[in-house]
Formats: sequence, structure tokens, C-alpha cells
Amino acid sequence: MTTSDSLYQSRLAMLSQSANLPLLTRLQRGIEKEGLRCQPDGMIAQTRHPLGLGSALTHPSITTDYSESLLEFITPVFTSAHEALAYLDVAHRFAYTELNDELIWPASMPCILNGEMSVPIAEYGSSNLGKLKHVYRHGLWHRYGRIMQCISGIHYNFSLPDDLLNALAQADGLDKADADYGSTIYLRLIRNFQRHSWLLMYLFGASPAVCETFLEGEEHDLERLHKHTLYGPYATSLRMSDLGYQNNAQSDLMVCHNSLERYVTTLTKALAINVPAYEEIGVQGEDGEYKQLNTHLLQIENEYYSNIRPKRIGLPGEKPLQSLARAGIQYIEVRCTDVNPLLPVGIDIPQMHFMDIFLTWCAITDSPEIDEEEYHRIRRNYTKAVNEGRRPELTLERGQEEVTLTQWGLDIVESLRDLAQLLDTANGHCFHVDTLNQQRLKLADSSLTPSAKLLREMQESGKEFATLTLEQAKQHRRVLSEPLAADLRDLWRITASKSRDEQLAMETDDVLPFADYLASFLQR
Repeated sequence: MTTSDSLYQSRLAMLSQSANLPLLTRLQRGIEKEGLRCQPDGMIAQTRHPLGLGSALTHPSITTDYSESLLEFITPVFTSAHEALAYLDVAHRFAYTELNDELIWPASMPCILNGEMSVPIAEYGSSNLGKLKHVYRHGLWHRYGRIMQCISGIHYNFSLPDDLLNALAQADGLDKADADYGSTIYLRLIRNFQRHSWLLMYLFGASPAVCETFLEGEEHDLERLHKHTLYGPYATSLRMSDLGYQNNAQSDLMVCHNSLERYVTTLTKALAINVPAYEEIGVQGEDGEYKQLNTHLLQIENEYYSNIRPKRIGLPGEKPLQSLARAGIQYIEVRCTDVNPLLPVGIDIPQMHFMDIFLTWCAITDSPEIDEEEYHRIRRNYTKAVNEGRRPELTLERGQEEVTLTQWGLDIVESLRDLAQLLDTANGHCFHVDTLNQQRLKLADSSLTPSAKLLREMQESGKEFATLTLEQAKQHRRVLSEPLAADLRDLWRITASKSRDEQLAMETDDVLPFADYLASFLQR
């Protein structure tokens, strides 16, 4: 037995004790799910964010991301995967009451585009905060182009309950878990996640193909499936490939997760590095309109693209890195989850349960620091999994040895089994073991993966990516159009109305010129 296995087994033994087992019922998760609004013909919507959905700036559950057309649904934190999914379902149902004939595109890769300027940048009103969010998105346009920014995804936010962190701390000889200990656990989770997240791409990647309008005029190495569809024959998640990220200035940025201090230091430096290409763009045009917030490698911390982030809810006016440095990591945000077109809201309970098992395993398993050699090995494995994860006998680098993706995946699933059984015992059901068995079948037969199912449907039907996905969007709308109960509908309408009032109040109260506000923001 390896040291890592020994530590994992000792933590399982601790969690199986009657005093600790109930802690496994309180794992916390929340979901942020994106989806483009599109017209009935599959073209990206050009309309403003629907008034009935409330203010995208202040609504707690329905906002927009990069584009005015890119809806984002945000759930509260739940200790039940079923409750989180139910909330996401209700949010979609409410949205459909305000969308007229528009649809929510159910795939990560975009609907039909008509060039870069067909992607409208999100508007957040005239308050200084609203202007800041809009200018930041203008910067993303000038740096990376608009089209890349309308890719959709699901962010899975996860945390361990404080009592569980305390139990882990006591097993490590401490009285309780302070901020430093919590950060240590979450950084262990992040490092293990980075080592093994290729498995999530194989099991849940759902973007093997794309409409050709996404890559119009761009160089790529995809093959043509139909007249208007490009694809990777063995791809699992083109969303997480380098499509659209050509000449990305941050592609060489190595962010260290070996300690919180080093993570904060690495990103803080990136926020101060001037990039000549961005200096050429400039901050303001001749007309005085802002093109970007600044000319640094990153305008703000959130511009750093990664498949997982340490997070903390900050104090008013506090930047993300400042809150992390002040009080440590509060939760992690998994950012590599595709929207599954086969599912009405893009994710389901078995996937959420697998995420919970996998992330808990990452947190309670030994996690050595990642050196530069391993950092590059991790990136090579991940790239292989997203571009050719279903290729028969595909091998990955496990330490200094080559092993097939299938065998390594099966090894991980078996490592998760004892934890899954504990989670089921604690919760009084068998859902966690059931999802492990489902994922094991996918490893034994790649045709069961979402990416393979989607490609097979396109190949057998002869339908374009856009045609098939539009049909799925219409089918999901029918499922999600069952009327909400009157009291629930009224509650969401009241929330939307309050959010509009909050935005108006912010705009009325703002007296500081935006230039001064921006200068103050950048100096914090």
C-alpha cells in the first residue's frame, strides 16, 4: 500500500465512525449554468436581456456572462444534489415564461453565428459597477475575440462543511480547522483535481463537434462531418481544447497551487505585467470610449482561464485575491463541465453525485506539491483527453509510466468505491455507488459517453450540429414549459422586480465619475 493509499484509508476509517458519518450528508454544492438565447431558427439572439427576468447586474439567480445573449443561472448553496437540480430546473422554467419564442441553446459550443459582431456584449446599465463589467467584457473582445466568449459551461461550486474540516484537522493532530488548515485541504483538492480531471473530460465531455460558423476564417485541425459541421473523431470536449485561444498571452502563465501564498503571488504579478499587444489596443479610443480596463496580462483575476479556482465570498469592495489572502479558501469552483445537450438543464443527479465523490476523494487523499515537470505532464494528459479521449488504447502519463486512459480511469473509480459506499450509508441510499457503476461502464465502452452519443446521432441521422442541437433545444423547452405554481411564479417575479429596483438605486446613487471609480478600483 502506498503512503497516499494509507492516508486515504485512515481518513475513510475516521469518517466511518458514528460521530463523523453524518458529516458526509452536509457536503455543499451550488451550480452556475450558462446557455445562449437563440432564435427559433438557431441563430444567436440579438434582443436585450428580457426585462421580465430582472436586472442582470443585481438578480441573485439569473444574470448574463460575456454576451447579452448568454444567460447564466445561479443556484444557492445546497446540501442536497436533488435540491440544487430542482432549483436549476425552476430557474429555467421561469426564464421560459419571459423568452417569447426564443430558446435556450443546450450545448456548450455556440448556436449559429453571423460573424464576430453578431455576439452582443452584455450591458449592465449606467452605474459605475455596471460600466466596469461592460468595459471588462470589451477588453475580452479586443484580447480574445467575441466568438470564444460565447462558449457555455457549467461551474460546479463545492465545499466541505466546517464540522468535516474540523474532524480532518483533529485527525491531523489539531484542535480545529482554522483558515490556514482549510486552505491546505482545498489546495490538496485542487492539485489532485488537476492530476485527474482528464477523467471528467472523458466521462462527461459533451462537445465533440461545432457549427462551422464558430471557426469561420480561423485555422483549425478539425475534420468535416457534414457540410456545416466540424468535429474531432475522438474528441470529448472541444470547449476545453485550445479552439479560440490562439495567441493567448496568458497561455504561458504558470499558476502555482502548492500554497495559497504562492497562488496569490503568481496571479498578483500577472495583474501588473504590461503586455505590448494590449498596450497597442489602448485603454480608451479617440472617442473616449473604454476598450479595456488596463493593459495588463489580466485585467482582473477572473480573466485567468483555468479548469478549477479557489474561491471566497469577499467583503464589500474586496477583490477575490484580497479575500483569499485575508481569510483563506472557502470553496472551490470547478469550471470544466460541459453543458450536456441530452439533458434539459445540462446536468443530472448521477453526474453531480460523481462530482461529489470525486472532489471529496481529491480532498482527503495525499497530494504532493506539483513541480514544473508534473505541471507539463498534467497539461499533456488533459489535452489528450479533451482532443482524443475516446481513441482506442489512448495512453496517458501516470508518473514515469504510460498507462491507458481506460485502465487509469478504472483504477480511480475503484479507489472511489469505499468513499461512495460511505456516502450512501450516511445518506441512506445507493445513488453514489450506482453512479460509480455507470461511469465504470463508460470506461469499458466509450460509446456510452455523452460525446460519443452526440456524434453517433449526428452521423446516423445525417443532421448538422446546429440542426440536431436546435431540435434538442425545442424538446427541452417543451419539458421546461410546464407552468410553475402560481405562488412560485409570483416569488420569482417579485425577485426580478426587486433586482430592477436595486439597479435603479445604484444608478441614482452613483455620483463619482467613472474614470475616478475605475482608478480607485484598480488601486485597491
